[in-house]
Amino acid sequence: MGLELYLDLLSQPCRAVYIFAKKNSIPFQLHTVLFLEGQTCSKEFSQINSLQKVPVLKDGDFILTESSAILIYLSCKYQVADHWYPSDLQTRSRIHEYLGWHADNIRGTFGVTLWIQVLAPHIGTQVPEEKVKRNRTYMDRALQQLESKFLGDKAFLVGQQVTLADLMLLEELMQPVALGHDVFVGWPKLAAWRGRMEAFLGAELWQEAHNPIFNILEQMAKKTLPVPPPEFQTHMLLRISKIP
Repeated sequence: MGLELYLDLLSQPCRAVYIFAKKNSIPFQLHTVLFLEGQTCSKEFSQINSLQKVPVLKDGDFILTESSAILIYLSCKYQVADHWYPSDLQTRSRIHEYLGWHADNIRGTFGVTLWIQVLAPHIGTQVPEEKVKRNRTYMDRALQQLESKFLGDKAFLVGQQVTLADLMLLEELMQPVALGHDVFVGWPKLAAWRGRMEAFLGAELWQEAHNPIFNILEQMAKKTLPVPPPEFQTHMLLRISKIP
């Protein structure tokens, strides 16, 4: 069997992997693993990834987790255009520099909006207001550092062409945007960068990848979101308690 990807397009890292594979015409079999239905905690999926998280790449007997590792693997195996993961050591190191910072300052910050607006209310709870305010402060600080440290006057994060770093960042920032919190307002350099990313990816792929997150508020209003099984709601409550 060829390349298999286990994804839920509500997840920012999953969208990054999906967009990358599609944009580079990498053939893969898609396995949709729905977080809200508790499928990441199923016995079947746990045999694929005992960490019970998506995305997961399966290439024959080789299984790989973590979106940044998956993107690097795909870049190298399928010999995609060099701009994604440049062979130049210093440019590649800049990508790793950003990805290290991303893990601490972006990944656990911008995804909180989904928990505040959708996931917590969906299971009958809420994120405490002091955590909501603190998260907004963290987002503002990260946006300032993105413009001043990483983007500056460049077209993209590490130069004049799109890299894996840009794709990882894009999906994190699009999560709150899809939920009505436009994080690009007040940050003109980042707003222009987002426009360049959208143009680069193209309207069809952009819509295809973002449809699930674009539609989630409507599903919530219509009460058509799947209800997580009770045992998975316990898992969700634990995640909510860990929001800083």
